[in-house]
Amino acid sequence: MLGGVGIGALLAGSGTAAWFMGNGVYAVETSGGYLLVDTKKCAGCETCMMACSLAHHGHVNRSLSRIQIKKNPLGCFPNEIGQMQCRQCADPGCVKACPTGAMHVDPDTGVRMVDERMCIGCESCVAGCLFTPSRVQWNFEERHVQKCDLCTNTPYMTEEGGPGGCQACVSVCPVSAIKFTTELPEQDDSGYEVNLRNEHWAIIGFPVDDEGAVPSDVSVPVDPSNIAKEGEEAW
Repeated sequence: MLGGVGIGALLAGSGTAAWFMGNGVYAVETSGGYLLVDTKKCAGCETCMMACSLAHHGHVNRSLSRIQIKKNPLGCFPNEIGQMQCRQCADPGCVKACPTGAMHVDPDTGVRMVDERMCIGCESCVAGCLFTPSRVQWNFEERHVQKCDLCTNTPYMTEEGGPGGCQACVSVCPVSAIKFTTELPEQDDSGYEVNLRNEHWAIIGFPVDDEGAVPSDVSVPVDPSNIAKEGEEAW
């Protein structure tokens, strides 16, 4: 696939397969999963933040959440609330910036994650993230960086996490404004910020389209058999 151009390498201490392809191009395997969000559906309740810190650290502290909710009290819909999730980038700036291999691509799942034992606290990965706010945070309690690992390492969550399991933020969101997918999104905002509204959203009087042009509660035909199906998302 590399056409003989790339040079195989292993990042020090991480076991991550990577390729340096010339002209500064650096390639790693894709992640086993991604989080998609609907910023227009988000209620700003911060339940996802509390669940994230609880699953990873055993107590609720929104400053330790790997997903962040940004609020502008003077803003207007739809720009007053935003969900800032790690995008598990195809070209991860955080991994490239790490000098020790602490920030790495897990060889089993492809998830971009941190080996806390190797982190020296330089925060190069925080600066290396291409987004603002950075999707890599400084853990002020344990003195190392952290980021979303799709709940791969969640010692305080009873369910199995990771790409093949449960993600705490997805499971607790009361309006299902976060979705997990295994398909690589388009590497821009349109790929990660999607419309997750459906007929249940219309029933309670909210528009299901981004522009609000489609009338709510009468705009979407409802299949009654879908409303009470056990195990289906209610929103």
